[in-house]
Amino acid sequence: MAEELLRDFDPFDIFDTEAARLDRFFDGLDEAGWARPSRCAGWSVRDVLAHLAGEEAYNHACLDGTVQELLTHVAAEGVTGFNDFNEWSVRERRGLPVEEVLQEWRTKNGETRERMRALGPDAPIDTMAGAYPVGLQTFHYDSEYATHADDVGAPVRAEEIDYRTFWRVAVGRFVLAEQDSRAQVEQTAEQIWVSVDGGSTSLSYPDFVEATVGRLPTDGLDPRVAAALRCLA
Repeated sequence: MAEELLRDFDPFDIFDTEAARLDRFFDGLDEAGWARPSRCAGWSVRDVLAHLAGEEAYNHACLDGTVQELLTHVAAEGVTGFNDFNEWSVRERRGLPVEEVLQEWRTKNGETRERMRALGPDAPIDTMAGAYPVGLQTFHYDSEYATHADDVGAPVRAEEIDYRTFWRVAVGRFVLAEQDSRAQVEQTAEQIWVSVDGGSTSLSYPDFVEATVGRLPTDGLDPRVAAALRCLA
């Protein structure tokens, strides 16, 4: 089963670790640091924080069982899709003091992590796709946080790199299987081999992770492979 790929990892501990990484990084920024461009096209580091703060409205709606109510509310604001919601969340906070947005994110994300851990991995949670296990939803959040930590340049200690890469490879492979991706993936001790519709390539573990979150430069990469691997962004 695809879930076997995740059995050696605790999604709640990872969520705490990645949230703490972002918090430490954000806490040390000056005005120039907040204004620096991120890897997210059109977004500064400050905008990434605003996105994370706004995303907590969805996370709390999942926990409260009110996802459809949230979607109805944002539709009234002209928000018609997930990308629209992300941009709207950023726009709504651009006029606020950054300290206020940081506190909003810290408080709401802390509540999200506490409530999800308390529910346990097997409890169902409301999502846009319907009921889904809390543990698996947390792995999705883990990937989101690790990706955005990399987007803004939050430091990763040398002793963290291997474990962080391994769980991210596992999550990427799980989501590809969950989505019944056209990509055929085989993992060796050193590389990930991927085949899609006759196109194939071999990727390092870090490059595979970057491909699953849509951050790997596509120069020289078969576009069929790049499209099929992008499953977490």
